[in-house]
Amino acid sequence: MDFFVTSTTNLLKYGEEAGVGHIVALSVVGTERLAESAYFRAKIAQERLLKGSKLPYSIVHATQFFEFVKGIAGSAMNDGKVHLAPVLIQPIAADDVAKAVGHTAVGEPLNSTVEIAGQDKFKLDELIRRGLAAIGDPREVVADPDALYFGARLSERTLGPGRWCEAR
Repeated sequence: MDFFVTSTTNLLKYGEEAGVGHIVALSVVGTERLAESAYFRAKIAQERLLKGSKLPYSIVHATQFFEFVKGIAGSAMNDGKVHLAPVLIQPIAADDVAKAVGHTAVGEPLNSTVEIAGQDKFKLDELIRRGLAAIGDPREVVADPDALYFGARLSERTLGPGRWCEAR
């Protein structure tokens, strides 16, 4: 919380002083639905600061990156196994996120949030199971409807975009 509030407050203050015409922040699809998690509460605070500032802004909400498979698995370890809720997820490649953020940054400020997602839909446990297998990681993935995701309980569509969209 301290990091996001302090850094965003400083960026906004110095951005206003410098006459910045557009500030862009990358955040996570579903942030507002994950307030049980300390990390996502901090992202919510960051977004509120942006929305309440005088600077024109755009917030890019991206679904989870394919590149986060190992990190998600590591956060979900319990009794030597990876426990994940079998909920929908529509992951995106980091390169596609970078392109979307760049495109947003050179465009007109939205003064709102845009969501981006990959094309394919998976169950979270299935995605992580396949991702670990692809990198030769032998950890067992268990579909556990009660598993927490970074401290938050998930429903079927918590991690997905408002509209289950195609890649942008």
